[in-house]
Amino acid sequence: MSEIYKLSPSDFGFLYDECKKCFYHKVKHGLNRPRGIMPSIFTKIDGIMKDHFEGKSPKDITDDLPNGRVEFGDRWIQSKPFTDKKTGNKCFIKGKTDTVLGFDDMSYGIVDFKTSSVKGSNVEKYSRQLHAYTLALENAAEGKPSLSPISRIGLFVVEPNKFLKDDNNEYIFKNIVKWQEIERNDEKFFDFLREVMSLLSNDKVPAAGSNCTHCQFVKNTNDFNAGVKSVKEIAL
Repeated sequence: MSEIYKLSPSDFGFLYDECKKCFYHKVKHGLNRPRGIMPSIFTKIDGIMKDHFEGKSPKDITDDLPNGRVEFGDRWIQSKPFTDKKTGNKCFIKGKTDTVLGFDDMSYGIVDFKTSSVKGSNVEKYSRQLHAYTLALENAAEGKPSLSPISRIGLFVVEPNKFLKDDNNEYIFKNIVKWQEIERNDEKFFDFLREVMSLLSNDKVPAAGSNCTHCQFVKNTNDFNAGVKSVKEIAL
């Protein structure tokens, strides 16, 4: 009997590479790692940025993009099911995107804002995430948001570079906004999806990531509890 898996674009960003064991348990068994606390300052910065860029033309932000309009607003998206021919299992993409560029030529752009520099090793992770949003919007499930064609995907990278005091005795972070274009490569993304499906279709749980602090905590706790139990048994 075939299985169908719900895949989240955000998990393609870091969870999959950081710990395939945690990814496997989340998708197959609904076991989520505890969430870390998001500092409220980042939420506030995100809101201020959205207020500033809402309705502006992408070309006002960077000459690398054509005229159009920046639009924000939570969009829960969901793709039609994709079938993995090798395993017979299916998956669909479901997630939330909040930044869309509507260009004057009636095409669209899917972007994420990042408030820190994007290292080369992370571009591939963000590429997977943006490709997932893109394919979900262009192959939307019935009744779900649909956009097509999507002609550009990438990142607006906001990097603070100065801290100043203005004439009103207010302190200001000056930021540089850079456009990080991501080349669209659907074939490469589908190769990645097939890799994910192969992992999920295996009954064997993958090994924990070497740098996964959650799995290390669980292991240390289990080892500690086993040691306490052994001591109690010896005492009895």
